[in-house]
Amino acid sequence: MSLLSAEPFSHDPSATAAFAALPEAKADERPDHKVRAVVIGGGTGAPVSIRTLLSMGIETSAVVVMADDGGSTGILRDQAGATAPGDIRKCLTAMAAEADDPLTQAFKVRFGFAENHTLGNLMLSALEVTSGGFPQAIAICEELLHVRGHVYPSTLDRVTLVAKTRDGRTLEGQAIANHSRTPLKKVALRAQGAITAYQPAIDVIRGADLIVLGPGSLYTSIVSCLIVPGVIEAVKASDAVVVLVGSLADVQGETRGMSVLDHYEAVVSHGMRGGIDYMLLHDARCDTPECAEYVRRLPCTQSDVASIEAAGTKVLMRDLADEANPSWHDPAKLRHAFSEVLA
Repeated sequence: MSLLSAEPFSHDPSATAAFAALPEAKADERPDHKVRAVVIGGGTGAPVSIRTLLSMGIETSAVVVMADDGGSTGILRDQAGATAPGDIRKCLTAMAAEADDPLTQAFKVRFGFAENHTLGNLMLSALEVTSGGFPQAIAICEELLHVRGHVYPSTLDRVTLVAKTRDGRTLEGQAIANHSRTPLKKVALRAQGAITAYQPAIDVIRGADLIVLGPGSLYTSIVSCLIVPGVIEAVKASDAVVVLVGSLADVQGETRGMSVLDHYEAVVSHGMRGGIDYMLLHDARCDTPECAEYVRRLPCTQSDVASIEAAGTKVLMRDLADEANPSWHDPAKLRHAFSEVLA
């Protein structure tokens, strides 16, 4: 068994065949003027929106969650004092000009003999030391990968995620919270001193025309990025249309058993009340019998939709699932939904 491998495609939607085959947007899917979009989140979800928006010819940036403490990133944070590189790396490779370029692929290679680190994580952490800081490391990697856009950390502070579960427990750490045995209720960020947002991230949010939240892990990717002080204020101060991309499947510990309405209220209760214009949801009626058997969808009732719309958010129910991998968003279908929002 090889100890040197690329990240499995099933866990990296930015590298799936669906993205490789994604054609140029049709005329009715391209905005009439240059749109500036910002994707907020991280994990394996944000790259889906990044690649989709780029395929539409939209100027795209990402503001990335910085609370990751699992796997390779956790080791680099704990043992090398590095700023969390993992989610930044995933967004950089999603923005790379050539997805099949050997260097882009090399960034995702994992070294099983070296605690499963990816080359991209090691590069970012090493460049943080040699270039003078983490923003400089990101800028160098943007040049190396010829990225189409910019990736911004939400904060440069060393933050830890603290979560409260719905059964009253307190969990510390993003990785632990993500795999909670019961759904979460509230999350917060903790650091040794005051937490401050990375100012260029705030600036790009304020100047956006379109802000996309997710898809991705609700609390540990989306909410934990929004709650960096100043981020929600920047979202609300912008003139952007704000879109929350709902999860497709009920598969994660942190949200297990939560309904679509629960997901929406979780974001709202963390400061986004009145700040979400659209919520994109998969219409389960579009599923094939095989898909329905394979994927456990988020519960969604007409009452849920009515409650969300009564709160001021327009719900778009569309077929969003990838037929070949029904727990992931289909990039072409998501692109069409984004086009509807922009129209």
